[in-house]
Amino acid sequence: MLSLKIAVSPLLFISSLAIAQVARTVFGTLPDGSVVDAYTLHSPDVELRVITFGARVVSLKTKDRKARFGDLALGYSSLDPYVNNKNTYFGATVGRYANRIAKGHLELNRKVFQTTLNNKGMNTLHGGSEGFDRRNWIAKLIPGGVEFTLVSPDGDQGFPGTLTAHVRYILHRNIVRIEYDATTDQPTVVNLTNHTYFNIAGEGNGSILGERLTLYADNYTPVDAAMVPIGEVASVAGTPYDFTRETTIAEHAAQEDTQIKRIGGFDHNWVLRGPTGTLKPAARLFDPASGRILLVQTTEPGIQFNSGQYFDATLIGKSGVAYGKFGGLALETQHYPDSPNHKNFPTTELYPGKHYHSITTWTLSAQ
Repeated sequence: MLSLKIAVSPLLFISSLAIAQVARTVFGTLPDGSVVDAYTLHSPDVELRVITFGARVVSLKTKDRKARFGDLALGYSSLDPYVNNKNTYFGATVGRYANRIAKGHLELNRKVFQTTLNNKGMNTLHGGSEGFDRRNWIAKLIPGGVEFTLVSPDGDQGFPGTLTAHVRYILHRNIVRIEYDATTDQPTVVNLTNHTYFNIAGEGNGSILGERLTLYADNYTPVDAAMVPIGEVASVAGTPYDFTRETTIAEHAAQEDTQIKRIGGFDHNWVLRGPTGTLKPAARLFDPASGRILLVQTTEPGIQFNSGQYFDATLIGKSGVAYGKFGGLALETQHYPDSPNHKNFPTTELYPGKHYHSITTWTLSAQ
């Protein structure tokens, strides 16, 4: 995979970030005695808190139209629920391969690899049973933010090659910038993303169905009963998957569609407009009640929209409120699910001497 390029010079961007304040505290201790640290990035407009366990976002606070701060990210106030609830992926960096790989089957250079099956015993999901979300990453401060590093050894969850991954969270005023980098010593596949669930009305503040979503995508990848792409790139025109114009999520979720009925909502990949490697709009989310706006931009070719239909009120969030159905939504910038098994999808292969690089930004505002 070739290095991705962006129009803005990274050096110029980073040099302007000194205004963001970063503070480190202890978030908790893992069962093996490892300490999990928290880093709080603060600007006048946004406060972002991330932890080393899973290189994950645990809170994202910003203002509404009345300048009142609220937390937009679902999650917990302590470490134990993150450790014990393995299927939520709240705020985590997921990998080595985000999303699904059908039957955990990989073929690289005529060699076949089997990755761990942790999705109903049928597929590999988000890197396997002990993916990157389950690891305690190494952290260091950088200008305006924090960098997390993880070394995934050859054979980890069945994936070939030793992969060295970096995730950087950088805050500049009202923009959260997430940078991913990776290198390998053997041919492998890599697809990293962040799995934050958002409710921009405020975490624990009811359903996201009334929030208004735009996806900058004219096509999506239909899935089978196991939620794995069938290999087709289909037009969204005339379907419930057409978010090209801002509409409420409820309006789309109520439409007749076999795939939506099967899972009770959305958990699909959209094919973004514009070239891979160029920072471009991916999604815009607007909450009429609070006035908050989240704009997602990315260098990735796709975005997975998960409407939070799997929540069943058994998880109690940091506000003390149970997360019910549609309590939050995920907007995961990514390469397509199951790309290794579909030659018509953008490649996720990474080779020695090459550099995986990806950028996603969250711009937060209110009107």
